[in-house]
Amino acid sequence: MSSHEDTHAHDAHDDHGHHHKETFVTKYIFSQDHKMIAKQYLVTGTIMGVIGVIMSMMFRMQIAWPEEPNVLFEALLGKWAPDGVMDADIYLALVTIHGTIMVFFVLTAGLSGTFSNLLIPLQIGARDMASGFLNMVSYWLFFLSSIIMVLSLFVEAGPAAAGWTIYPPLSALPMAQGGSGMGMTLWLVSMAIFIASSLLGSLNYIVTVINLRTKGMSMTRLPLTIWAFFITAVIGVISFPVLLSAALLLIMDRSFGTSFFLSDIFIQGEVLHYQGGSPVLFEHLFWFLGHPEVYIVILPAMGLVSEIMASNSRKPIFGYRAMIASILAIAFLSTIVWGHHMFISGMNPFLGSVFTFTTLLIAIPSAVKAFNWITTLWKGNLQMNPAMLFSIGFVSTFITGGLTGIILGDSALDINVHDTYFVVAHFHLVMGISALYGMFAGIYHWYPKMFGRMLNKNLGYIHFWITAVCAYGVFFPMHFIGMAGLPRRYYTNSNFPLFDDLANVNVIITIFALVGGVVQLVYLYNFFTSMFYGKKAVQNPWESTTLEWTTPVEHIHGNWPGEIPHVHRWAYDYSKPGHDVDFVPQNIPLKEGEEELQH
Repeated sequence: MSSHEDTHAHDAHDDHGHHHKETFVTKYIFSQDHKMIAKQYLVTGTIMGVIGVIMSMMFRMQIAWPEEPNVLFEALLGKWAPDGVMDADIYLALVTIHGTIMVFFVLTAGLSGTFSNLLIPLQIGARDMASGFLNMVSYWLFFLSSIIMVLSLFVEAGPAAAGWTIYPPLSALPMAQGGSGMGMTLWLVSMAIFIASSLLGSLNYIVTVINLRTKGMSMTRLPLTIWAFFITAVIGVISFPVLLSAALLLIMDRSFGTSFFLSDIFIQGEVLHYQGGSPVLFEHLFWFLGHPEVYIVILPAMGLVSEIMASNSRKPIFGYRAMIASILAIAFLSTIVWGHHMFISGMNPFLGSVFTFTTLLIAIPSAVKAFNWITTLWKGNLQMNPAMLFSIGFVSTFITGGLTGIILGDSALDINVHDTYFVVAHFHLVMGISALYGMFAGIYHWYPKMFGRMLNKNLGYIHFWITAVCAYGVFFPMHFIGMAGLPRRYYTNSNFPLFDDLANVNVIITIFALVGGVVQLVYLYNFFTSMFYGKKAVQNPWESTTLEWTTPVEHIHGNWPGEIPHVHRWAYDYSKPGHDVDFVPQNIPLKEGEEELQH
């Protein structure tokens, strides 16, 4: 281990030799430095997020005020909104691309890409990632896939419009609808490149955590953030190839005449030549990634929240080993629950009961984490900064969103609310809003590490409180219109007298959504102006114990100017008796007679 470290230190000094020749291109564009790549992921993810949120605001206005002319639609949608009235086809396309962008480009790449890159080397005591080059390639593949996804919006026949789950036959027959043509092809190409990016990143994270930990950094001294990123990467490596195979088979069906997912299809009375395929096979392949995917989204947020809560409660995280065990349990169980998305696909009821059992089982490790967060807060010296508020908000939305999952995970109960707004409310709260809160918490907490400056705290408070109220304002009423039977993905409900009473609720939801969307401008203003005009950060602004706060504020190659610090204790020595200050960094040796805590 020590010889490995010496070569590491040696490399770093070599770097300093030709460190000054960096040009703009090598520093900001084709950078191999994990800290710069993290910022690239964050900014790209933020831009994609803005596009995704604008789309959601557009289709929310359509649901609230259907068939009413809207100047915005005319300006943004052009021919898809003649006289400002939204076309039905583009509504489906907006829902599809919104889902794709938010799940993959913002919450998978934006969250994991940013924080895995930033924190893994810094918190384990490494000079950089195992392969800086692969890291750079991973980012640029993500960037390329983002560009292709955005370009697909400008295809003449319209972007992909089969829902973000792209079930066949809508996605498999290029002639099925406008969005099934070129737009769908670009979607598939974009996702194939995205998966390549994700796999390269994940492999890099795994190798780095296993091989590059500093002296003394055993697996049980790792911060929970690193455990979360590590296991997230493992789940990604296991499940993303399955989506790639589904995408490739779909490309075959669309362009090369195979019939993996198609059989006995009639279009306008004409029998197509496809025989023997099964659209349910696609559902299996998609959800075998799709369910681990939601844990790929939520686990990094859980890791960030665990770290931020311990730091801002000035207490050790409660149940450190139970937290690790629950991450491992979630990772294992996430691969055997995918069938709960398919209870109404005609599956054998016995198989349904098996998936119900495994789905309810995964609630246990999730509950362990929730109780441990609440217990960490209990009697803590709480520092209510914006990062802490978003962390507490995360626990709130994770619990409220998770409770409805118990209903949807039950095969008998799910049938009643499947494909209604109840489902939309459930997964937006438990995965969408929760992961976003985790991301915001991480950004408020590690911004000084990324940019050397602090975010404005008061703008952070405005951002949190209005976002929190609006998020519940949007998704709480949705549960009720879902239980009343309102189906998702309908561009208008005015044809059904049954749903007339729900029109007012939809207007309220839309108003909350618009306010919540606009208030993100406060955050964006804070984010981009603080880079230049924010208060300069000190080395350890939150008085945290982990290694990233032992590095200098100015970013340098190799992270530490001299030797890499050695680790002598676990990551959560807050308010430890026998010490003068209420935090003891990991690189401080144990005093004589001091015991190391290992909860």
